[in-house]
Amino acid sequence: MAFNLTVNGTAYEVDAEPETPLLWVLRDNIGLTGTKFSCGIAQCGACTVHIDGQPAKSCNTTAASAVGREITTIEGLSDDNSHPVQRAWIEHSVAQCGYCQSGQIMAAAALLARTANPTDREIDSAMGGNLCRCGTYLRIRRAIHRAAEIAQS
Repeated sequence: MAFNLTVNGTAYEVDAEPETPLLWVLRDNIGLTGTKFSCGIAQCGACTVHIDGQPAKSCNTTAASAVGREITTIEGLSDDNSHPVQRAWIEHSVAQCGYCQSGQIMAAAALLARTANPTDREIDSAMGGNLCRCGTYLRIRRAIHRAAEIAQS
């Protein structure tokens, strides 16, 4: 079945079953591989994207439910790592293995879009659905605080 999705500001006509997870449509049909597959049950956050500005786990979001909505993937934050969260992630050397980081960055960007200067508690709450097997949580928190500073400057 063919339907249209708007991803990173571009309209795509995709041919997929409506119940196909958005993750697979993004990766396999559109070719945007920055969004990662990990658990497949919306528990780890590696597949986090924004749908209408809100963080969403794309592994359990059907492609059909995203029709008519604005989808943003890690590739859509910036084309040159200039987004404040990306800049802060680099500055604080957050990534180790890096596998979860696109989901972490997307969750952090959504947090900062709704809360300009989050507290540690707000950060921990917003990021709780994103797991990092390398345990970079303290660097993630520091980078989010730094991203808030960058965004306000």
